[in-house]
Amino acid sequence: MTDRTATAPRICPNCDGHASAAIATGGRDRRGHLRTITVDCRACHGLGTVQPRPVREGVRA
Repeated sequence: MTDRTATAPRICPNCDGHASAAIATGGRDRRGHLRTITVDCRACHGLGTVQPRPVREGVRA
């Protein structure tokens, strides 16, 4: 008997798996470090994957 494997999670279609991005604000602090903010994907909340949708039988597209 074969082992059952879990299905792999789908890559988020909105961010293509790159769920977080560091964006430069354009300025530097007193030490010379570049100021950045981290932004997460709104669809997957920074995970990079989405859960597969359940298949609904009998529903028209």
